[in-house]
Amino acid sequence: MKYTTIASARALLPALLCALALLTPQPPAGARPAQEAAGPPKEVGVFRPPDLVELKRLDRTIKLDIRYATPNNFTGRAVYGEARAFLQRPAAEALVRAHRALGKKGYGVVVFDGYRPWSVTRLFWELTPADKKQFVADPSKGSRHNRGCAVDLTLYELKTGRQVSMPGDYDEMSERSHISYAGGTPEQRRHRELLRAAMQAEGFNVYEPEWWHYDYKDWRAYPILDLSFAEVGGAGTGRK
Repeated sequence: MKYTTIASARALLPALLCALALLTPQPPAGARPAQEAAGPPKEVGVFRPPDLVELKRLDRTIKLDIRYATPNNFTGRAVYGEARAFLQRPAAEALVRAHRALGKKGYGVVVFDGYRPWSVTRLFWELTPADKKQFVADPSKGSRHNRGCAVDLTLYELKTGRQVSMPGDYDEMSERSHISYAGGTPEQRRHRELLRAAMQAEGFNVYEPEWWHYDYKDWRAYPILDLSFAEVGGAGTGRK
């Protein structure tokens, strides 16, 4: 009799486990793992205190075209509440020097994006198809934009105030975006190389798949941040 009871219990075990699984609350479809949803990746090391500077406060002649504050970007919607651009102070000051050096040649810089909150990087990753992931940063590693040490930019003509033509459009996910793309017109390639030379002279390195993306040499020294522009400005950063 005892043997029969144990055998019966064993037979019922799979059904009991299945019922228990059905009773256990399940995360909603598409929910992210708790660790990832909690925030930016945890980093080990000693980092410099963030000192994000608003670019327009350093030089009013730097133009802004913050596409992510409008629907005019690859997501089709505004992801920033304000059209502002920040960089860590050394990177910001280096960008100003590049901008002023370009001024001697009749050009200035137009900034598309600077510091980017980590939550926006995560959104970009989720919205980008698998075959285009080289154009966005993996949120599990963070972006150099999240550290305030990457800038997306192009040139404008001082004489006309108009943006110059480049071989590809900003945020275009195609071969035309590569820094070594051989197509386009000679004038477009000249603009691209003029921007590259000015940025490299001040310690920035281009991200090769994107002619517009430059990383400052000390990006590893700063932590990944997930502060909104309002929080950055509210903390008093960007003041001399």
